[in-house]
Amino acid sequence: MQPRREFLKTASTATLAALAAGSPEQAVGSTPRSEWPEAKADSVIILWMGGGMAAPDTFDPKRYVPFEVGVPLEKIISTFPAIDTNVDGIKITEGLENIAQVMDRGTLIRSHKVADLGHILHSRHQYHWHTGYEPPITVAAPHIGSWVAKSLGPRNPAIPPFIDVGQVMNAGGETEALKAFHTAGFLGSEHGPFMIPNPDLAAKAVEPPPGMDVSRFSNRYKAFEKLAKASPVLRHGSSYQRESLLRSMDSAHRILGDKKAAQAFDVSLEDKNNLAKYDTGQFGRGCLLARRLVEAGSRFIEVTTGYYPFKKWDTHENGHLTVKKMKEEIDRPIAQLILDLEARGLLDRTLVVLASEFSRDMIIEGVPGSSARDQSRAKTDVLKEMKHYGQHRHFTGSGSVLMFGGGIKKGFLYGKTAEERPLLSIENPVSIADLHATIYHSLGIPADHNYEIERRPFYATKDGKGKPVLDLFA
Repeated sequence: MQPRREFLKTASTATLAALAAGSPEQAVGSTPRSEWPEAKADSVIILWMGGGMAAPDTFDPKRYVPFEVGVPLEKIISTFPAIDTNVDGIKITEGLENIAQVMDRGTLIRSHKVADLGHILHSRHQYHWHTGYEPPITVAAPHIGSWVAKSLGPRNPAIPPFIDVGQVMNAGGETEALKAFHTAGFLGSEHGPFMIPNPDLAAKAVEPPPGMDVSRFSNRYKAFEKLAKASPVLRHGSSYQRESLLRSMDSAHRILGDKKAAQAFDVSLEDKNNLAKYDTGQFGRGCLLARRLVEAGSRFIEVTTGYYPFKKWDTHENGHLTVKKMKEEIDRPIAQLILDLEARGLLDRTLVVLASEFSRDMIIEGVPGSSARDQSRAKTDVLKEMKHYGQHRHFTGSGSVLMFGGGIKKGFLYGKTAEERPLLSIENPVSIADLHATIYHSLGIPADHNYEIERRPFYATKDGKGKPVLDLFA
């Protein structure tokens, strides 16, 4: 589902290709609904660190060496010192002091391991993380949020079940690839993301255009419905996909008529003192919006720092100073989100997951032995100037994931990475398939949940083989 004014402009190639897919039917051999695991969470919030968040400089501190001209890179692993959290035995890095004080509410995974996809493109790795499938594939794979929306339906019919906050579809040569996983694929348009690029403008996405009341918009909607049914593109699609598209339009229309639901999108209505606690930028206000949307009944929300090539977490040079700024943007609002959910009695039934497509290293690109091309813009063997200080190469051998609520253990550390380079996961590695299975398990969805599409089963986790990490649950 998309904001209605943007629908015709932003329908992606992947979404249009999915129109040809038939109706997804429950495949033979799926776990019967009566045997699905008991749900521990009703909603999910994904906090997406787009661009590659360096674990050694965030949640997995290693040997710290301060900046000094002439120091060999091989002697440096972390460029931030470790700090204590409020959990004995768990340390994270300087600049995350607020998150450090809520670690007793969650679990830190240090052994998240992603695939080596050869030449590293962020959009390919983000596609893999968000869909569970390595591109390219012949099927328009659904986003994990779409699986949740299709499997469980809306919590509140007036609130989109899947909302994406903060991503602007402007990533240069990777824009189309970025669009490719922001879709429900063969599950149908009604289960796709309601895109809110700017949380400050979220309220405008759910109000009629200026000068047009709901009744007048209703007439326009009916006219557009007739137009859509007559569309040559839709005539070539399956009846299921046509009806799904019309249901997504109907949902957009329903939001316009519900003023109470629309208020959830308006962060300006928040208490000013509380708003100030989140107000570190668009990501911070996106975290506040996510909390308001969970309260209002959204099922799945992703809030992203945004993926912008060579900016934010995509630290190809000036890594240390850039990550310092990113910490200032994310630290306070993430901690406040956890505290607010807890204070409102929502944390236990809301799973919050902080993740990124891969980690970073100062020397290694990919993993040892990878064919990945070195893409650092700060190539040197020794520190010569500040721009060389930081994690400038993509590292896929390990990474960190932070989880709160949804039945997850509190004050828990899981997995381990090597103390010396390469920082591979050496204890309890967690793949994307297993992490997805864990998220689904929290929601009461089995990892082998699937639909038959193009005469073959397509699973929520790759080939239905994801295994939930049950040790993470209390």
